[in-house]
Amino acid sequence: MTGPAEQDLRGVVFPAGPDGRRSTATLGRAVVADALRPVDHPGALAAEHETNWRAGYLTHVRRTVEAGLASRDAALQIAAAGLGSLHSRMRVAGPDGETDLAALGTAAATRELTTVEVRGGAEPERELSLPFAGQRLRGDALHRRLTAWVDAGVVEPSCAEAVRTVADHPEWLALPDRTVAVLGAGAEMGPLTALLRWGARVAAVDLPRPALWHRVLDTGRRGAGTLLVPVGGTGETAEHAGADLIAEVPAVADWLSGQPGSMVLGDYVYADGATNVRVSVAVDALTLRLAEARPELALAFLATPTDVFAVPGEAVEASVAAYAQRSTVGKLLGRPLRALSAGRLLRRNYLPGSDPGVNDSLVPQQGPNYALAKRLQRWRASVARAAGSTVSMNVAPPTRTRSVLKNRALAAAYAGAHRFGVEVFEPATSNVLMAALLVHDLNTGGGPAHPHPWQDEAYGAAHGGLWRSPYAPRSALGLAAVLGLGAARS
Repeated sequence: MTGPAEQDLRGVVFPAGPDGRRSTATLGRAVVADALRPVDHPGALAAEHETNWRAGYLTHVRRTVEAGLASRDAALQIAAAGLGSLHSRMRVAGPDGETDLAALGTAAATRELTTVEVRGGAEPERELSLPFAGQRLRGDALHRRLTAWVDAGVVEPSCAEAVRTVADHPEWLALPDRTVAVLGAGAEMGPLTALLRWGARVAAVDLPRPALWHRVLDTGRRGAGTLLVPVGGTGETAEHAGADLIAEVPAVADWLSGQPGSMVLGDYVYADGATNVRVSVAVDALTLRLAEARPELALAFLATPTDVFAVPGEAVEASVAAYAQRSTVGKLLGRPLRALSAGRLLRRNYLPGSDPGVNDSLVPQQGPNYALAKRLQRWRASVARAAGSTVSMNVAPPTRTRSVLKNRALAAAYAGAHRFGVEVFEPATSNVLMAALLVHDLNTGGGPAHPHPWQDEAYGAAHGGLWRSPYAPRSALGLAAVLGLGAARS
């Protein structure tokens, strides 16, 4: 695997090897090995010597979670080493050549971004409501839906508890005295629309694409909050709004550091392939620079459910019970399928009695670059929380976003996922649910303190059922895709 084309080489880039190639596989292999090295030397060696990273990364990424379970210190060492490796290896390309990533901490901006303020004309919502199945659930209906999700194993009880707490404190919704910077303002899973409906102040950052900004500006006008837009020129706002995070970390950092209120930096960026790693590393460099200017900086992330997580014993017990209670047809079909697939199909999700268990929901179709980009965010969340920062990072449910549905295999698997106890959410439901969890975390100092980082990640998780399913997710993914193929085509 190689990185971007030469014409795209500006800003944060992958390092060039001796042959001049910018290999994403070489970078991913080295970073995972470096992350493991402080606590799991054999695991580091295994990652270093993986000859097919595109297929083999699944095992090594899982090991970064398992090795961290030994202790809180082990998990934090892995996170710090992984971050250090990325920052030492990634480069910044400019007109005068390449520099270390650290140069972004003090580099001068190449242009100045000014602020256009858009005030919404609506009245702020005074009650939490959740769009679901064509309705807006509030009050008792919202509580019943949360209970139904908990009973079905779709969200963790702590998720429902956090959302109920927000519903009981509607004054939290507007996030008074804060500015939430939404990086990836146009993202389907981002909180921009919900926050503006609730009357919050949002600093929006996304690529300079007029069509995107017309949509974002319209959202701001129809909302009840204040939308702050970075603009690099005069004239029509949408034509001059936005910034490229990969190439403009200093300009975005300078712009955000001048915004009012207590600052929250929300990372909702996404790009395809290798660009996802580049923009995620750029955001991490922005995070470090902005934290120097704004010591009160709080961080916000969304964790993908298609990753590896340690999960509480309660989730393991629910999965084991579901496996024991599967239908007679399921039992009869399961044995020959496991035999024919050499044990790959319809495997148990966990070894009974595991506490914590390890849920491996990595999806090969999403690839190692996606896994590395999400790993970076989790590492930053753990390190920042340990250093005393307020951090909101919650596991979001599987969601029918455009980026998922354009992958035919994933679209088919999501269409058939309900047959294996997994609920796939609509974007409108997911982004309001996750925005409510963000509001909870910002009003509770990041939520309850836990002894180990894995418990911080598990708190408030809305995993869609992947953690409590009877089957290991990858062992059911292919069958889900076959069963959902017709629905996905329609």
